[in-house]
Amino acid sequence: MAKPDRYVGIDNDINGGMTTIGKLIRDAQVFELIPETETCEGWNLAGIDALLHKVNNEWDKYGCLVSRLPDTLAERHRRIHGEAMKRAKAAGWSGDVETFGEE
Repeated sequence: MAKPDRYVGIDNDINGGMTTIGKLIRDAQVFELIPETETCEGWNLAGIDALLHKVNNEWDKYGCLVSRLPDTLAERHRRIHGEAMKRAKAAGWSGDVETFGEE
């Protein structure tokens, strides 16, 4: 089976969007690189990769640590990622893969 050439969108992603690309999208929302309503559905790999570089540049400003984010960004990070975790858990995600490396 061939890999898809377009992203399915964070709302349609596996594990309730708790994937590497899902985290990237949420971080991009935290840094206001994209609107919080943007799911990136239909984006190609080049678009996702370009977003990754922008997000990494933002994280570099804060040593890649949430604890170093200014209050407004830290609050937005808690809210966006916290809401995503609640939605994912309600959809059946448990976090075991991330914690224990199981599939």
